[in-house]
Amino acid sequence: MARVVFELPLQFAFSTEVLIYIGHINHGQHLDNAQLLGLIGEARTRFLTSLGYTDRDAEGLAMVVGDVVVQYQSEALYGETLRIDLTPVDFNKYGFDLVFRITEASQGRAVAKGKQGLVFTDPQDHKVRSLPPALLVKLGQTPA
Repeated sequence: MARVVFELPLQFAFSTEVLIYIGHINHGQHLDNAQLLGLIGEARTRFLTSLGYTDRDAEGLAMVVGDVVVQYQSEALYGETLRIDLTPVDFNKYGFDLVFRITEASQGRAVAKGKQGLVFTDPQDHKVRSLPPALLVKLGQTPA
């Protein structure tokens, strides 16, 4: 089976650190893949908070994850601190990709990289909506 090939951008808009707790560890004694997605969700929430938003309210819209790509590069272990770098890329009418790079914080060992495809919806009717201009500006984009 072919491996996922994923290129990272040169710069990231946001960074945060998270500690790996025992609840994040699986029977193989390393970070569980499902728990990794939870840590990425935590980093995304921190990124949105830094912009004054939440997953449920970004200029009145909610965001949902439409797809995820992860390429694992090394094990992450209990007690390690992970640095998660994020940046939005590949904007379209209804969302964008949030690219991430995860490294072990003290030595910079690559742990994983990938992206989440985010789609914006109306929180009341759950229908897909266009990205608001004010959101695009906060994300460093020029509204069309």
